[in-house]
Amino acid sequence: MSDDDDVGRDDVGARTRWLSPDELDSWIPFSGMLLTLVSALDGQLQRDAKLSLFGYLVMAGLSDAPGRTLPMSELAVLGNGSLSRLSHAVSTLERRGWVYRSPSPENGRVTNATLTDAGYAKIVATAPGHVETVRRLVLDALSEDQLRETGEVSRQILTAVLGPCAPISPRPGSARAASS
Repeated sequence: MSDDDDVGRDDVGARTRWLSPDELDSWIPFSGMLLTLVSALDGQLQRDAKLSLFGYLVMAGLSDAPGRTLPMSELAVLGNGSLSRLSHAVSTLERRGWVYRSPSPENGRVTNATLTDAGYAKIVATAPGHVETVRRLVLDALSEDQLRETGEVSRQILTAVLGPCAPISPRPGSARAASS
């Protein structure tokens, strides 16, 4: 390496906004929580229902949709996944008989995903264990004020990641949606 390489790196280092000790004290547990929580939720669903967390979110999203059907593009947004990841997950769910795809009757270029009766039964059977895990790992660990604050912080971070037009508002019928 030449001295020029070191100078280039020093310039980048001088322009980098490094984390302060206080920021690190928050960032390290936050990033650890992100990784371990997703792993714990996915592990519970895999163990108890032979279903990934992403697959569960896809099926739960469909179970709440009118006619248990959504365009794949809307389902990808709802599940916070790419169309490629969604397509792979839906293929797995189709093989199990829980979801099927079909062209949209309104627009043949759009593909809809529909939760089957067997898929609905699977999500109904799986939900209690998943909800119990969410309660044990997240909700029961926080006060009502902390939970509200966590939701607001999460929405702010999602807006920073996904942009201001991302569909991350509260669910219809929630207390926060009613007060908006």
